[in-house]
Amino acid sequence: MNPNDWFTEQHADAGSAFSLKIKRKVHEEQSPFQFLEIYETETFGYLMVIDGCTMVSTRDNFFYHEMMAHPALFTHPDPKRVWIIGGGDCGTLREVLKHDNVQQAVQIDIDERVTRLAEIYFPELCESNHDPRADLKFIDGIQWVKEAAPNSVDIIIVDSTDPIGPAAGLFSKAFYQDCYHCLAPNGLVVQQSESAFYHLNMIGEMRGAMNSAGFAHLQTLFFPQCLYPSGWWSATLASKASLGAFREHDCAHKRFATVYYNADIHKAALAQPEFVKKAFGLTENAQHNAV
Repeated sequence: MNPNDWFTEQHADAGSAFSLKIKRKVHEEQSPFQFLEIYETETFGYLMVIDGCTMVSTRDNFFYHEMMAHPALFTHPDPKRVWIIGGGDCGTLREVLKHDNVQQAVQIDIDERVTRLAEIYFPELCESNHDPRADLKFIDGIQWVKEAAPNSVDIIIVDSTDPIGPAAGLFSKAFYQDCYHCLAPNGLVVQQSESAFYHLNMIGEMRGAMNSAGFAHLQTLFFPQCLYPSGWWSATLASKASLGAFREHDCAHKRFATVYYNADIHKAALAQPEFVKKAFGLTENAQHNAV
């Protein structure tokens, strides 16, 4: 392949790579925090790349944004206050604000340039940015959570990049302790947790840190995401209260459109592959709640 015709992200540890055929690079810049690139691709629309890693494309972003938002919001009994740590492309914010019961959604991303580029190249993801319930802050999300008062929020969605660079602190026990402190009694945190096929040890460490921070009830759910390493991604929910059945009736009768997520997908995403259950020590009766 002519490297000038393709964007390729290599995953050296896994001995694999993912490529998209491109028409042209339309933008690049070094922000105060990271190197940002935008490509126009042949079949995936626009592609945002941060520090050489694929982040979001026009064609397939719905998998990630819907699965980061809706399982958590339909698991919490009555989510009114939601924080999104990261999420600068604003797609998760858009999905959160589809829920009428949400009264406030605060998005805290340290790099304003991600949002400004998304407004230009991914305007469909930013269509709820001016919703009166939305509050966009371009500050340090770790510090925001650390300084928050108890009972400040119902759901914290950690829509972060990989656990390196500015995002590394979002995968620590100290951060999860701060989340626990500021969540309401029924509160939960959900964080993107990489690929179980490539990063199972990291997911185990992350779940262990969540558990050590006080979250006794955990669920890891799975969904496709072809842009990301292995094409199979995950998110992990951690709750202060028991994670019982999600609000299936509300989900089945939701009054907004989704592309991927529905009640059946929610239930299917919680099914644990055998190698995951073995790695996390899960049993049939405890697989939704135990580390």
